Amino acid sequence: MDFLKQLGIDKNNYGGCTGPGGWSESKSEEKLDSLNPGTNEVIASVYQASENDYEKIMTSSTEAFAEWRMVPAPKRGEMVRLMAESLRNNKDALGSLVALEMGKIKQEGDGEVQEMIDIADFAVGLSRQLYGLTMHSERPLHRMYEQWHPLGPVGVISAFNFPVAVWSWNAFIAAVCGDTVIWKPSSSVPLSAIAVQNLCNQVLEEGGFPPVFSLIIGPGRTIGERLVSDRRIPLISFTGSTAMGKRIGGIVGKRLGKTILELGGNNGIIIDDSADLNLAISSVLFGAVGTAGQRCTSTRRVFIPEKSFDEISAKLVETYSQVTIGNPLDESTLMGPLVNESAVNEYLDAIKRVCDEGGEVLYGGKVLEGKGNFVQPTLIKAKNSYDTVKEETFAPILYLIPFGDLEDALNEHNDVPQGLSSSIFTTNLKSAEKFLSHRGSDCGIANVNIGTSGAEIGGAFGGEKETGGGRESGSDAWKAYMRRQTNTINWSNELPLAQGIRFGDEI
Repeated sequence: MDFLKQLGIDKNNYGGCTGPGGWSESKSEEKLDSLNPGTNEVIASVYQASENDYEKIMTSSTEAFAEWRMVPAPKRGEMVRLMAESLRNNKDALGSLVALEMGKIKQEGDGEVQEMIDIADFAVGLSRQLYGLTMHSERPLHRMYEQWHPLGPVGVISAFNFPVAVWSWNAFIAAVCGDTVIWKPSSSVPLSAIAVQNLCNQVLEEGGFPPVFSLIIGPGRTIGERLVSDRRIPLISFTGSTAMGKRIGGIVGKRLGKTILELGGNNGIIIDDSADLNLAISSVLFGAVGTAGQRCTSTRRVFIPEKSFDEISAKLVETYSQVTIGNPLDESTLMGPLVNESAVNEYLDAIKRVCDEGGEVLYGGKVLEGKGNFVQPTLIKAKNSYDTVKEETFAPILYLIPFGDLEDALNEHNDVPQGLSSSIFTTNLKSAEKFLSHRGSDCGIANVNIGTSGAEIGGAFGGEKETGGGRESGSDAWKAYMRRQTNTINWSNELPLAQGIRFGDEI
């Protein structure tokens, strides 16, 4: 495949890199095979980094930070601008690799690379807007202000479902803030990370920049543990499961480090009596079937009025029956495979458990015969109270839940441990405003007449409750990658104390 060659992917690749010319050459650790989820055949392999490689990368990133933090922020933005240009030039190739390795369709693979370009453009503008506040002091002839300083080397641990975009959300913002970045990608999608690191190396070398971006691919039990436990890393940004997020949060918290946690979602859509059904059905389809239901923002639950449940569920069944499943690189495909066999087993297990609780499969529920990890997108009539419904299953399973009135729907919608994304479809202004109010959705993202899936650059992305509370990508999320400092300047010849305190006047 030509795009593999274009991105510098060989049959065998190394899993550690300190920057330009800094690829590891260690072969002491177990070799990792990257599998095509559409065939379960090996695409290419990676020599995983050793603990010695980790130390070299950590030392390099720490030294680079001492230099990078002194570069003016607009100059840092110029480096990110050059990264955006490189991504534009390689969008088709990188989008194809993401589709091949992760299994999302080519349109979504290209869209993920576009996210990288968009966040880079956002970060370039941000590099001239790292503002602090000026405050009035209670003491005469004094001035108070706050400023923001670079934080240090930032550890980014990303998930398989967005092999490259989530890294960029963190890395480009961190870079303009003056931080260096050490990236540990998911072991399911190592080639996409290597491809991005190759692009980074080229930009850094040609621009004469320090090695801002580093990569380490290795086992979680060794490399991952070193990364989250390392006191030299003040911030860990983790995207993944709630269970792993709790563990990482505990480890980092024990050393009083900082975390950005982007964890599980159990995203719901409420369709009320006034909804535009064509709009709602299209949004549900993309939200639940896109990326084969493997987004943290994938639609998991749809709340449907009892009196129109049969009509709407029938429309969904008809729509689902038209979904083309197959090779993600084929332009006609709407749903590719699940990422691995383990995901297939979790899909089957969730269906069995929810049916044991009383759920009814309305469509799908089966694994497709032949090569690859292909399953049917599935519709299940269920109750929100079912244990399985309250869990996140990373698969194209959609629970259809009847409701009586909007208040009941809101209460049930919020009655799950997760709080990432949510949506209501309505033409009723009062219903829309109620959904967005403090009495409405308890999620970090709440939409009206658009689905749950998809993150728009510029808005802070993240959720509440077991979703972790972290925010990335937009608004003032940049502050998480910096340290705040409050300054007071006395420009008088006197020394008045705050709160009117008098101390040692006669000394």
